[in-house]
Amino acid sequence: MEILGYRRPDGKVGIRNHILIIPTSVCSSTVASNIANQVPEAVALPNQHGCCQIGADHVQTVRTLVGFGKNPNVAAVLVIGLGCEGIPIRETAAEIEGSGKHVEVVVIQESGGTLKAEAEGLRKVSELVRKVAHLQPEKVDLSELSLAIECGGSDFTSGLASNPAVGKAADLLVAAGGNVILSETTEFIGAEHVLAGRAKSQEVAEKLFKIVNDCEARAKYLNIDIRDGQPTPGNIAGGISSIEEKSLGCIYKAGHAPIQDVLEYGEIPIGKGLYIMDTPGQDIESITGMLAGGATVVLFTTGRGTPTGSPIAPVIKITANKRTYTMMEDNIDLDASSIISGEETIEEVGHRIFAEIIAVANGRRTKAESLGYKEFGIYKIGSTY
Repeated sequence: MEILGYRRPDGKVGIRNHILIIPTSVCSSTVASNIANQVPEAVALPNQHGCCQIGADHVQTVRTLVGFGKNPNVAAVLVIGLGCEGIPIRETAAEIEGSGKHVEVVVIQESGGTLKAEAEGLRKVSELVRKVAHLQPEKVDLSELSLAIECGGSDFTSGLASNPAVGKAADLLVAAGGNVILSETTEFIGAEHVLAGRAKSQEVAEKLFKIVNDCEARAKYLNIDIRDGQPTPGNIAGGISSIEEKSLGCIYKAGHAPIQDVLEYGEIPIGKGLYIMDTPGQDIESITGMLAGGATVVLFTTGRGTPTGSPIAPVIKITANKRTYTMMEDNIDLDASSIISGEETIEEVGHRIFAEIIAVANGRRTKAESLGYKEFGIYKIGSTY
């Protein structure tokens, strides 16, 4: 099966063609946003980090920003720094440029202030637009697609219907040779043994157990109980009684394919098939990690409803709660409540979701895209110093 995609210089394929403006710290985020607001083809990341981060936290922020720049949905990049932040501005740009994309740099303190930096940035972004204006989507194999799967605002219908249907769609993409990434380590707790049974090797299973154990250990170190936040108040109101119940529903999204490996936050898979990524349970931070890992489209199930989108990738919203779909039809793309009512099977809705993925890959806009929702948040794992 074929879809339409943009072949990048590194051989990877995107389904959107964004000019991305990356502020290397929060201090340059407003300048990045002001430039993007003047160029229809451009989008800026609302980066809230980038300074006074050390160790693994610093490394993770750099990896995430670079990953967004390398994402196949991005055609060209402008990196904007203040000039004194901890994130290495030109090194970050150079790493993105290693993927073969056009990359430009603006440093506010070297430009002579924000107004001059905005003028310089606008000139450079305009030039980037002209450099990639000739790019047209071409027919590519479906195996080039990389799918991120997410759930948020879950209720009792999520684990019963929408998540298993997404799992069917995920299986179909894996069978076609594509990539699928499952995240939210917090929501593996109590079900990690089920996932580990699908690991392709004992080493991969041990990596899965380690990220779950580390997640719980971090909470214990801070003298907190994860169960104070999981399930969330909305989950409980929606009929989910425990973190184990939520986890057992969450992992249905991954279908039945073997797990190839367990990835760090923002790490790019080196092969094809189903992967696990170590992310928090917070939706936006989780999606951000998977997109930094190269995902080009997102399936997002929700029981209670959410408007969440992304700066660079289409987010397809699915619910199996009929009331939620009726109340939030402006935000939700696909109604899977026919499973609950008995009008369709999980497999039938899974095929319908798969068809929606194909349509979106071929250019159909999701509701989050059409409404301009562009949420972004990097998972912060350490203190700011």
